[in-house]
Amino acid sequence: MPLSTQAETGEEQNVLVATLDNVRNLSNILKAIHFRDHATCFATTNGLKVTVENAKCLQANAFIQAGIFQEFVVQEESVMFRINLSVLLDCLTIFGTSSFPGTQAALRMCYRGYGYPLTLFLEEASVVTVCKINTQEPEEILDFDFCSTNVVNKIILQSEGLRDAFSELDMTSEVLQITMSPDKPYFRLSTFGNAGSAHLDYPKDSDLIEAFHCNQTQTNRYKIALLKPSIKALALSCKVSIRTDNRGFLSLQYMIRNEDGQICFVEYYCCPDEDITEGEL
Repeated sequence: MPLSTQAETGEEQNVLVATLDNVRNLSNILKAIHFRDHATCFATTNGLKVTVENAKCLQANAFIQAGIFQEFVVQEESVMFRINLSVLLDCLTIFGTSSFPGTQAALRMCYRGYGYPLTLFLEEASVVTVCKINTQEPEEILDFDFCSTNVVNKIILQSEGLRDAFSELDMTSEVLQITMSPDKPYFRLSTFGNAGSAHLDYPKDSDLIEAFHCNQTQTNRYKIALLKPSIKALALSCKVSIRTDNRGFLSLQYMIRNEDGQICFVEYYCCPDEDITEGEL
């Protein structure tokens, strides 16, 4: 539904204007990266990128393409600001997370630039709420230098396969060990918890695996505490791409279909906990 709120006075001064007929198409994606209070927002004509980081070891990015919005206007080459993500989500869900049948909350989001708040107009059933959230100086974003030319192994699988794995693995383990190989075991997830070692193997011709591109055997360990936030994205996704580069850095890219059937992506980068030598396998 079109937001009935008239354009804000001085609207031409806004450097960012975005409207959505269904605010949940934004809030659900942001929930998938909400594991810290603050996020950095980066807008270009291509869309909105929201980044959350933790301990210089983990980075999550939500990509909401411009085409997801009914209107998406960026007046500068790029617009960047830091915001309290917890507060933003509270505002976006101010009408609740589930609407009555046939109703949904619409959003108009405006930002006038450095030093100004992010202004949200939310409307549901002719009730309009205006929220203004203070923005902050953006901090420098970590560059994990994860580029496709350095990717050694890549597997794309249906998310249900990974969801089942996470429910079966021993989460008392401090680390999740991931083995990707052109030979057996192909794709193995291992934990080392209170109940001992546990392994889950996926053959490369498994019905759950849609693409298998492994060039060499790699075994790396990642802190489960760092990976747990990505389970939120996994729960929303239909497919996940798992990639490792030549340093053992991990990329988990989740393909998420919103309520209108449009595709968004959430990506998590995680640095390895330790290298595993041949003798430890």
